[in-house]
Amino acid sequence: MTPLLSLSLRSIANRRLSALLTVVAVALSVSLLLGVERVRNDARDGFAQTVSGTDLIVGARGGAVQLLLYSVFHIGHASNNVSWQSMQRVAALPQVKWLVPLSLGDSHRGMRVLGTTADFFRHYRHGEDRALAFAQGRPFAPAPEGLFEAVVGAEVAMRFGYSVGQRIVLSHGSLGGEGGPRFADHADRPFTIVGVLARSGTPVDRAVLVGLEGIEAIHVDWHGGAPIPGLTIGPEHVRKFDLSPKSVTAALVGLDSRIAVFRVQRQINTMDEEPLTAILPGATLQELWSLVGVAERALLAVSALVVVVGLAGLVAVVVASLGERRRELAILRALGASPPQVFVLLALESVLMSLAGIVLGLGLLYGAGALAAPGLAAGWGLELGLGWPSAGEWRLLVAVMAASLLASLVPAWRAYRYSLADGLTIRI
Repeated sequence: MTPLLSLSLRSIANRRLSALLTVVAVALSVSLLLGVERVRNDARDGFAQTVSGTDLIVGARGGAVQLLLYSVFHIGHASNNVSWQSMQRVAALPQVKWLVPLSLGDSHRGMRVLGTTADFFRHYRHGEDRALAFAQGRPFAPAPEGLFEAVVGAEVAMRFGYSVGQRIVLSHGSLGGEGGPRFADHADRPFTIVGVLARSGTPVDRAVLVGLEGIEAIHVDWHGGAPIPGLTIGPEHVRKFDLSPKSVTAALVGLDSRIAVFRVQRQINTMDEEPLTAILPGATLQELWSLVGVAERALLAVSALVVVVGLAGLVAVVVASLGERRRELAILRALGASPPQVFVLLALESVLMSLAGIVLGLGLLYGAGALAAPGLAAGWGLELGLGWPSAGEWRLLVAVMAASLLASLVPAWRAYRYSLADGLTIRI
């Protein structure tokens, strides 16, 4: 250990209280800056990995971002439904390999109900082309055998303690149940849970999946969004009705070759029978990020300002201590320390405190991340990574270190200018 480094450490230890408070201030600002960057990147990665292997998403004519949000992320509502005949025409296009219809609009205790077919479990992919896995049970069977069968996501099962064999009641409307306005329940036609999905980190974790025929069955005696007065049809009689879907909310589409994606998109968008919108999930997601990018950058800028404030506090503490340390510095000069060595001593103290703040900030980031990760995954579906800092985070750390080095020059320059006579002169 060099004499200057040893002397710097002893000087910091001599002022341990003020040094500790300064280090904590820098650590909090660094952890905030890195936390915002990590949440931002993890949120982007989570959104990007929610749906993979899907070439097109088809819905009613409207905005591309809106279609992506309500069909994949279950945020917001569709302006219109799409007729079943239009979906059949899309599925019949030569380049279309598979089509998975989606029907939204009902809920269970605040969780979205997703009406679909058994093909959803075969074709839906997330992350690096990963399929949905079952923690318990199996997919619902096709109607009529599986008419009132349901599969619940991992978060639904964990929050309400569900397991295979339990019966649940769906509510009309997507805001019914706990935490929202109460709509009419379909209590006369309960569903039996036949499967519980493993956690996937996607909106499917917070959904109840049933067959399209099941959605039609619970609304067979409804009209205009309300039960028909005086008409009650028991579950045993519902199976006698034609439960073919009349309309759906959207559909996921896979193609034989991605080379044809733009041609198929144009064919769907120009269909004469019904105005439809076909979007590319990846391109629309980039459009979404361009919309929220301003808010992201503003939040990152605020975090950077917090770091600047923390470093300013460090400079203020060191500069304020110079008045008390003039004799100390003068004695060092008298013992043979040159002005450059005094300059390096003060700069080294500031850099060491900044470095300690950065290390402590990383520790706080990982500690807070470990504590918050389960809640973020359960409440928001955000999988918070706890690995090594990313390239962007390393750049921020280097920037913070460079800023702290520049900040350390202020007290070091002031100490450099103090003269031996100034330090030894007794002021009255």
